[in-house]
Amino acid sequence: MSQNTKTSWPEVKGLPAEVAKHKIQDDRPDVEVILVRVGSVVTDDFNTMRVRVFFDKVGNVAEVPKIG
Repeated sequence: MSQNTKTSWPEVKGLPAEVAKHKIQDDRPDVEVILVRVGSVVTDDFNTMRVRVFFDKVGNVAEVPKIG
């Protein structure tokens, strides 16, 4: 992974989850982007090839998405 490879996307917080997903995929086509509703049960493993995008009840990104 290069030094300039993005690992978090603070600029998408508050955007619609689908828009955020596409932005992250544009920046990092090598990772899997998963949309997850806030409060959902997820595994606690760390995966450098995954970004979870947590969204609220109206479908907007609720937390800063990051690798993991």
